[in-house]
Amino acid sequence: MARCEVCGKGPQFGNNVSHSMRHTKRRFNANLQRMRVNADGAQKRMYICAKCLKTRQKV
Repeated sequence: MARCEVCGKGPQFGNNVSHSMRHTKRRFNANLQRMRVNADGAQKRMYICAKCLKTRQKV
């Protein structure tokens, strides 16, 4: 799952850091949910991040 179709939020990148302080790359994915949304008078399925659902941003 790539991006929120409302705000465009996508994955962010960082590091896993072990107890011995070794760094390995990791990816923080956005919390995307597949929702049915009325867009332009027609129902459409979209991937929307949890933050947009919580704030009920208009599609």
